[in-house]
Amino acid sequence: MNAEHPSAETLDLPASRQANERLHALIPGGAHTYAKGDDQYPEDLAPVISHGRGAHVWDADGNRYIEYGSGLRSVSLGHAHPRVTEAVRRQLDRGSNFVRPSLLEIEAAECFLRTVPTAEMVKFAKNGSDVTTAAVRLARAVTGRERVALCGDHPFFSVDDWFIGTTPMSAGIPPAITDLTLTFPYGDLAATEELLARHEGEVACLILEPATHTEPPSGYLEGLRQLADRHGCLLVFDEMITGFRWSEAGAQGLYGVVPDLSTFGKALGNGFAVSALAGRREVMERGGLRHADDRVFLLSTTHGAESHSLAAAMAVQTTYTQEGVTARLHELGSRLAAGVRAATAAQQVDDHIVLRGRPSNVVFATLDEHGSPSQQYRTLFLRQLLAGGVLAPSFVVSSALTVADIDRTVDVVAEASAVYRKALDAEDPTPWTGGRPVRPVFRRRS
Repeated sequence: MNAEHPSAETLDLPASRQANERLHALIPGGAHTYAKGDDQYPEDLAPVISHGRGAHVWDADGNRYIEYGSGLRSVSLGHAHPRVTEAVRRQLDRGSNFVRPSLLEIEAAECFLRTVPTAEMVKFAKNGSDVTTAAVRLARAVTGRERVALCGDHPFFSVDDWFIGTTPMSAGIPPAITDLTLTFPYGDLAATEELLARHEGEVACLILEPATHTEPPSGYLEGLRQLADRHGCLLVFDEMITGFRWSEAGAQGLYGVVPDLSTFGKALGNGFAVSALAGRREVMERGGLRHADDRVFLLSTTHGAESHSLAAAMAVQTTYTQEGVTARLHELGSRLAAGVRAATAAQQVDDHIVLRGRPSNVVFATLDEHGSPSQQYRTLFLRQLLAGGVLAPSFVVSSALTVADIDRTVDVVAEASAVYRKALDAEDPTPWTGGRPVRPVFRRRS
């Protein structure tokens, strides 16, 4: 930060406040992703970013922060990573989009399938929603069934109607579409089997994140594979987060369970817009030209093969495999988690600031004096982190973080924990929230 450790009471972001007003005047919600909205941050303390390098970002007021969860987990190598930017730079004078496929598309597909060898074909797009919806469409076409079963314990799959209609933000989505989407609980094979039996012959696919804040129970993913085969539906893994963070080949590579289809994004481009739908050849080919069945309109996107993003994706995959990035993410995340747990325990708030998830994907929950999730206490915690120069909607690490960054973060958490303890003792965090609490993304009213 510009000031030497300002307090949450003295931290002021006038340029960011002005920029936020301009954003809301021009862009619905003030951001292109709801999770980046200023309602997700304490009132008047939502920094607008000027630029970033490595694990650090600077806001419009010139303050520097150690950043976590970069780009909603997409920037896992750090901002402006030299291997990625150089790969993109080489493409700049070679054109970006052509009337026919380019040689780069072959190279990018071969690179992806080497990295994720459990898949046999791949098609690229620009964002995760495109490819998860494409997976659902393929599953419906292959099975001739209309219903989709998604894991109700996982927070997000797509901006498209089949998923968003199941959230509180369902305005504009006909119930007839939502009625085709079913949910099943994570880790409960019996409940999933009961759902498939109740809708026998109706479910096109089971779609879930193979792992999130908890590891899959022993035999769970194998059991889902067996259930899908037994009931004639497809198994789809959403690997937006687990892809690269769990292993270079995703969760399917780590746990050894092969889905029919899987979707990748986020870390695949290190911030460049690229996602991937991958899977079994006989399923994927339904979107191609070499079959006799009805054709599936599969990811026919103008910018799906834009060369700069494909070059970035290839550089990312090469960096991961050559430099052992996944292992580094686990090492950094483990150091951070151990430090945070020690800091919160020292202030006796470790039952209230709770860490969850694999070391490469650590998130935190903020609980009140009764042990219930609290947006007010989250607001307090975020304010204290920001005052200490830590921008952390989560504790998801990038490989650009240094040991010094981690240790500084732990020091800031220790200071924040002392304030958290005061609020718990007072049984009222209001004096430390600085205004309205942060809000959940999925809510019916603004």
